[in-house]
Amino acid sequence: MTPLTDSATPTSASTTFELRFTSTPRGARLARRLTSYCLDSWGHPYGSAVNETAALVVAELAANAVTHGRVPGRDAELQLLRTDGRLRIEVTDTRGERRPAIEPGAADAADAETGRGLLIVEALAETWGVTPRTGGPGKTVWAVLLVARPGGVGGTGGPS
Repeated sequence: MTPLTDSATPTSASTTFELRFTSTPRGARLARRLTSYCLDSWGHPYGSAVNETAALVVAELAANAVTHGRVPGRDAELQLLRTDGRLRIEVTDTRGERRPAIEPGAADAADAETGRGLLIVEALAETWGVTPRTGGPGKTVWAVLLVARPGGVGGTGGPS
């Protein structure tokens, strides 16, 4: 993952966006805001279903990373990958032993005292999951959204 710099600023031709952010509420807020900026530059304007859905998913995953996956002095990472009518969102932290409170498709999650935000992710995403971080300690929580191509016909980024 690369930090956001002038050279990493998303453009309409981009298909990936990567950001390393501090494991703080401020860092999670930055990840959400830059997701909206990135999607706007990819042709999914602020206020559109795709932009708002992706921002909500990033907000939840980033908040979980800084709340449950924080290791002092270690950053979290965000990656957006847009391909074939889908947007893959990945948030990586350095606490691999702290997995989400619910797993994808959990039947009894409605009774849980935590993890309700992940129920939102599950409702909005085509699929989501957790994988071990490659190249170091930690985990990546990811979600895939269906999205329409800008100006085209297709999904809205919401549930299908």
